[in-house]
Amino acid sequence: MSGYQPKRVQINVNKIKVISIGMILLIITGIVTTSSVKIVDAGHRGVLLHWNAVDTNNPPLEEGLHFVTPFADDVINIEVRTLKYEKSTTSASKDLQTVSTTVTVNYHPSQESIHFLYKELGLDYENRIIQPAIEETVKQVTAKYNAEELITKRPLVKSDIEASISERLAGFNIITEVMSITDFQFSTLFAQAIESKVEAEQKALKAENDLRRIKVEAKQREAQAVGIAQANIAEANGEAEAIRIINEALSKNPNYLEWLKTQAWDGKLPLVVGSSSTPFIQIPTNH
Repeated sequence: MSGYQPKRVQINVNKIKVISIGMILLIITGIVTTSSVKIVDAGHRGVLLHWNAVDTNNPPLEEGLHFVTPFADDVINIEVRTLKYEKSTTSASKDLQTVSTTVTVNYHPSQESIHFLYKELGLDYENRIIQPAIEETVKQVTAKYNAEELITKRPLVKSDIEASISERLAGFNIITEVMSITDFQFSTLFAQAIESKVEAEQKALKAENDLRRIKVEAKQREAQAVGIAQANIAEANGEAEAIRIINEALSKNPNYLEWLKTQAWDGKLPLVVGSSSTPFIQIPTNH
């Protein structure tokens, strides 16, 4: 019985070796497979690294599954959907008033040039390029206007800031979509001074409008008075002319007066009472 033991031991050792080799091969296969298969997430583009060097000869990888050279290649996911960056800044106006505002930029990295962005700035490109671009641009633009112009010419100031930031970010393959700028805020004392000035201007404008209204109303009353006077004169002239015509007719024809009486008679005979030479005439009334 003891003569068969070495053979059994040898068989068990061989089995262990085969199993071990199989497991090692499976592990190696798994590692190779994992290293050669890369996934680019939705809304992202993949930057291909070959031995840790950015591959700029080929376009970025699209969303989905990709096979790369195991152990030599790697893929960095970078989001290319619309992103939002907000920055509060403090600057000085042309007349040295302290100005505070908040700039919000909606942007996205260029999908076709994402590998160049990563090569130049890495993943922390917001703090490395977007933040200083906003701060420097706001300071440069607000320094061109005095405090009052920053309020009265706000659309122009906003346009200057947007154009400058967009141009700077475009140089790093970052595309701006929408940009918003909150109202410029000043110190409390200056804000009160502006409010007082605006209130005074509004009162002056109201007084000017009232003066114009009074002048217009006075002209209207004057025109009305002139019209009434002219109408009265015309009426008086008309009556005078009528009298002149009547007098002229009477001078030429004494019977003209009797003719006028017949024109004014209503066709009803008067009631005569008494027999004296001066009769009483009673105008008949209708019952």
